[in-house]
Amino acid sequence: MSTLGSTVNVKIVEVGPRDGLQNETRVLTIEQRVKLINMLSASGLREIEAGSFVSPKWVPQMQGTTEVLAKIDRVPHVNYPVLIPNLKGLEVALLSADYAPINSIAIFTAASERFCQKNINCSIDESLNRFRDLIPLAIARNIPVRGYLSCITACPYEGRIGSKAVIRVAKALMELGCYEISLGDTIGVARPGEINQLLKDFESEGLSASLALHCHDTYGQALANIYAALERGIRTFDSAVAGLGGCPYAQGSSGNVSTEDVLYLMDGCGMNTGVNLNQVIEAGRYICQELNRNNQSKVANATRGGNP
Repeated sequence: MSTLGSTVNVKIVEVGPRDGLQNETRVLTIEQRVKLINMLSASGLREIEAGSFVSPKWVPQMQGTTEVLAKIDRVPHVNYPVLIPNLKGLEVALLSADYAPINSIAIFTAASERFCQKNINCSIDESLNRFRDLIPLAIARNIPVRGYLSCITACPYEGRIGSKAVIRVAKALMELGCYEISLGDTIGVARPGEINQLLKDFESEGLSASLALHCHDTYGQALANIYAALERGIRTFDSAVAGLGGCPYAQGSSGNVSTEDVLYLMDGCGMNTGVNLNQVIEAGRYICQELNRNNQSKVANATRGGNP
């Protein structure tokens, strides 16, 4: 048993209904997405990405996010963040807020210039400039803003990314008003030593208090990286039920680390998540049936209710 301790709460940010589904080839109905979110809400998860306000021309899987937000069974004390690409996206989201409330949003950029250009068609600094009006507007409406930062150790176009580049962008996002920065190993090539060093570098800058980790499992290192981050004091981790998703801008990138596997790890470390693993496994079983895809969770496949 780990000595990390049983009294520390760990927050799991469930990204399957947004980051996961947007990278699946099959486009689900509103009803299917609502059912998935409701099943996840019932499990005890406190943060569940519900969708995004990106143009359906580019991300058809997220079309109808307003309807999803209006129809889900909202559980008290659960946040249902949505991804917002720019000020226009936020304005569209706020227009429907009376019947489809927005209680949290996320924005995204990268530590790699070429990835930023490929992903959102602008430079890093241009992406930050987009947020200078967006974030104050959200905060004025009492909507907290979370920042996603991609390519924290490597980029599919530039290769290895140094910690100085990552810290520069993370610091800028914090100064703009993000309450938390989710550090993304976008193509899943990081190893525990690299995660450990990056977090040490953040600590040396006094910036470690508001960090989360978002791992992909391309090289099978996600759980090892999460454990390394646990030992450095990180207590918020992104994951996707059944390991949904991938990265369309990173060839060969596998899905997010599965929520089921992360929960199993946390339980073994004596960490309290407040989430019912069996209910998450059932949600993973449901969504894999709807998508006609294999369940990527090792834990789900080792127990009843793995592959459909």
